[in-house]
Amino acid sequence: MSTARPGALGAQDASTVALRVIDPAAPAARSALPAEETAAAPARRPGRDRYLDLLRALALVRVVVYHNFSWNWLPIVFPSMGVMFALAGSLMVRSLDRPALSVIRGRLRRLLPPMWLFGAVVVPLMLLEGWRPDVHPTWWWADLAYWVLPLSEPPFGATLHTFGGHLPSSWAEQICVPLWYLRAYLWYVLLSPLMLKAMRKLPWVTLLVPVALAFLVNSGLVDQSGRLMEAVTDFTTFGACWLLGMAHQEGLLRRIPQYVVPSLAPLMLVFGYWWLLRSPVDNPRLGHDLEAVPVAQAIWSLGAVLLLLHLSPSWETWPRPLERFNGVISLLNSRAVTVYLWHSFALVLTEPLIDPLWSNGFFYDHLQWLLASQWTPLVIAVPLICLAILLFGWIEDVAARRRPRLFPYPRRPKGRRRG
Repeated sequence: MSTARPGALGAQDASTVALRVIDPAAPAARSALPAEETAAAPARRPGRDRYLDLLRALALVRVVVYHNFSWNWLPIVFPSMGVMFALAGSLMVRSLDRPALSVIRGRLRRLLPPMWLFGAVVVPLMLLEGWRPDVHPTWWWADLAYWVLPLSEPPFGATLHTFGGHLPSSWAEQICVPLWYLRAYLWYVLLSPLMLKAMRKLPWVTLLVPVALAFLVNSGLVDQSGRLMEAVTDFTTFGACWLLGMAHQEGLLRRIPQYVVPSLAPLMLVFGYWWLLRSPVDNPRLGHDLEAVPVAQAIWSLGAVLLLLHLSPSWETWPRPLERFNGVISLLNSRAVTVYLWHSFALVLTEPLIDPLWSNGFFYDHLQWLLASQWTPLVIAVPLICLAILLFGWIEDVAARRRPRLFPYPRRPKGRRRG
């Protein structure tokens, strides 16, 4: 599989997108305290930060669009994966005021069930079409353990039978593209208690360590083959973004002068883009791809995330121009893992749905432009993604110990008109 990273969202995994629920009884309990104790009580954290919800939704949309069109400029306009890891790091800090082991256990509980459900569908399909893990010829089934706990990327078939010619031979590889994110997220979760301690002691040194390691790992002095180096590459590429999310939640960014970030971040972006342009091009026809150059992606993502978190308006309610998008943004945040895991499946399924139309006389004579358009698979994939939300999204509620819902699109309060 290519080392290029998918453009987009997991979400993010379910723990990437779930915000801590504030105890509804807390305000009443505080009001019962004496006046002096009420005054001394710490300010309650908002239940949801709508600005972060917006960033997460944009990241997911960008992932889907990028995997459909393969536009190399999209990761430059919006580096989704850096944003997703930064948001996940921020949420991890919010949880780490509890015992670390319980937090890690809770994050794994949110991450793994959606992946298990995905594997319960994909693995039998691959086995049906002739796949066998071939790393260990005698104990081939042992690699299936990575579908249970993705400490390394779960195995899949790079070339398989095609369901009677209806799918490309690389269908499994395309479907399994998002799995690298779950592997990377798992390692960040496991290392977060140590990362948080280091950041609190030496914040800016800790922040720069992953970037320095990215230069080392990609210098040519280190052998990058093997499963371990896949995880190391992910950590060095996006570790600074995860730590930046931690620093943002800890309030470290607010302690530096306001002019520092707008002055420093553009320089980082320029340097990251220069590093990208000086890197060799895999496909001259497509040009430079940020997601194929880990060092450039690490620097560019860090600079972009730094700017986005510097803005950080912390909306407890939507600004009026964004109120109309509350439904779709809330849906994407509630089902971020489902959208991230299943969108590639939806895009692959568009091929057998479009191909038969070329044999239809009306479509062939009058609508060839529609069948050949890159927008057509995206238009077909959207309802398929909605179908995946209906069929598989409930597992995110179960994993988060919420009441399962088939399609958690928020309803508008009665009597309220759209703005």
